Amino acid sequence: MKKLMNISGMSEPWVTTRIQQKGDSKCIPWENLRDLVLTHPDERKRIDMFVLSIYGLVIFPKVLRHVDEAVTDLFDRLEKGITPVPAILAETFRSLSMCRKSGDGEFIECAQLLMAWFHGHFLKVDKVSYRVFSETYSPLKEEAAIQRREDISEERWMEILRNLKGGDIEWRAFWMVLDEILYRCGNFDWVPLLGIWGATGYTPLLALKQYKSRQFIPTTYGLAQCEFSFKGAHYKKKVRELSDAWKQTHWMKRLAVSSMVTPEYDGWFKKRVNDNVPRPNLESARPMEEQLRVAPSELEIIKQDFEKKSSELGKKIEQLEEEKMHLRLDADV
Repeated sequence: MKKLMNISGMSEPWVTTRIQQKGDSKCIPWENLRDLVLTHPDERKRIDMFVLSIYGLVIFPKVLRHVDEAVTDLFDRLEKGITPVPAILAETFRSLSMCRKSGDGEFIECAQLLMAWFHGHFLKVDKVSYRVFSETYSPLKEEAAIQRREDISEERWMEILRNLKGGDIEWRAFWMVLDEILYRCGNFDWVPLLGIWGATGYTPLLALKQYKSRQFIPTTYGLAQCEFSFKGAHYKKKVRELSDAWKQTHWMKRLAVSSMVTPEYDGWFKKRVNDNVPRPNLESARPMEEQLRVAPSELEIIKQDFEKKSSELGKKIEQLEEEKMHLRLDADV
């Protein structure tokens, strides 16, 4: 409540009389925020109320036409330089995971961001614009400019997704130009993500193909215990543990240039192995850099061979020119 008072600039009685209990959530109706957007005397507060509404209704929706109190807590921390990205990813993954585990249900998160991800991986791009290398480039702005088709039914979408084949998937989105991969935090073998209603663990090493790197079977032991809701008596201790892990992040250079998988991963994936994968024996374990070692394609092998022969030929030409010069000097003498 105090966070909402700080953001809106309104009094405690004003906020208290408008907060509603919806299930296990405390919310404020959108219509109350809309009134502030239209009538608040402070222009900065009007903008804040508008942005808060987008966060609560679009990015972190929970109760229809209401903004959850947890959203105001996150929004209040944004001015301190806190990025909302981990929270967005956490709640997106938690909602998708819940749908997968139940085999049913509705995705309750930002459908627009999920659609942007869909377009980045399921729409083939023949020619990538040079603009993706610009610091001002925004894939979301480009996504927003795409004209939507409203004539595709839910049944048609289900048919499209069910019939997707490996060749239909663009593992690396055309705007993905990162050279480094965040692959673990602290002592965890994955990246813990703190949302606004719960936490989960994400394993970037499970999706190395989206970086055009070699895919292998990563360690997932203990990953399930990283997923929990912010309820009960002991969750705050877990939250502190995950927060502390972010003080020590581990990055690696993206080494490989062709999308491929190891034979072990291919067999593991085809069997749909869902049990936890323990850490490998230290004696037989290969360094992470070796796991991601460049695996050149046939074209690259030809290119490397050509460059090698060109280099050898260049040295030979230099040697012949030097011999020619010596012969000319001998002739002059």
